[in-house]
Amino acid sequence: MGHCQDREGLVAAITQWIFENGGNILHLDQHVDPNVSRFFIRVEWDLSSFAIGKNEISDRFKSQVAEQLQLDWSITFSDARPKMVVFVSKEGHCLWDILARYQSEEWNVEIPLIISNHEKFESVARQFGIPFYLFPIARENKSAQERKELDLLEKLKVDFVVLARYMQILSDEFVACYKNPIINIHHSFLPAFAGAKPYHQAYERGVKLIGATAHYVTSVLDEGPIIEQDIVRVSHRDSVSDMIRRGRDLEKVVLSRAIFLHLNRQVIVHGNRTVVFT
Repeated sequence: MGHCQDREGLVAAITQWIFENGGNILHLDQHVDPNVSRFFIRVEWDLSSFAIGKNEISDRFKSQVAEQLQLDWSITFSDARPKMVVFVSKEGHCLWDILARYQSEEWNVEIPLIISNHEKFESVARQFGIPFYLFPIARENKSAQERKELDLLEKLKVDFVVLARYMQILSDEFVACYKNPIINIHHSFLPAFAGAKPYHQAYERGVKLIGATAHYVTSVLDEGPIIEQDIVRVSHRDSVSDMIRRGRDLEKVVLSRAIFLHLNRQVIVHGNRTVVFT
């Protein structure tokens, strides 16, 4: 998948290269953002009769297609098994949902470890056979602990990180140092009702919609490119407990959808926006 400045002949150039090398296109999605004249494309093709070996495809595509089109692109293979590390604190609803999907092999992903600033879910990690690393975070040790986390992620060659209700704000230094994607989940009230007890604040205001947002993490808190969102209606009959329960249900489902979209290479980021092919 990739993107570049829009102009005539882009689809033809890409699909012709696949055809000429014996590839059979299975899926093709494209989009043009007229506001910035940007072209986006995602192509899946069968390699059964492809004339170029897997180890050479990227280099050949780069020299024969991408450089001429000035395409910002990536090629991945469906049998690749990315490494995903989960960060969690004291709320386990998203973690349990992720681990259930992982154990049932719903996703083609490896979870080499779970990282937390609390020991609450160490036994859960052990139950699923996943190493658990505890890094307690305080103001005076935050930089040193994050450095240890980054060293661990680098050592294990982790492909992306999921913040499954990890209740620590990653420092700008962490985000800048870690070049791979980080996916976060939170309620969709932001920027309203920030801080502690957002559902209590929403209840006091009599909100009629609650929701969840999954996005990529940037240095600007909770304002990264959005991958997935969903909402549910509430009414005066819903208590704070009802809203929290329904909000948590949304959080785990929205986060899992976002993880699937990312794993399936259906998300293209450009600036602070995403194009999500579904």
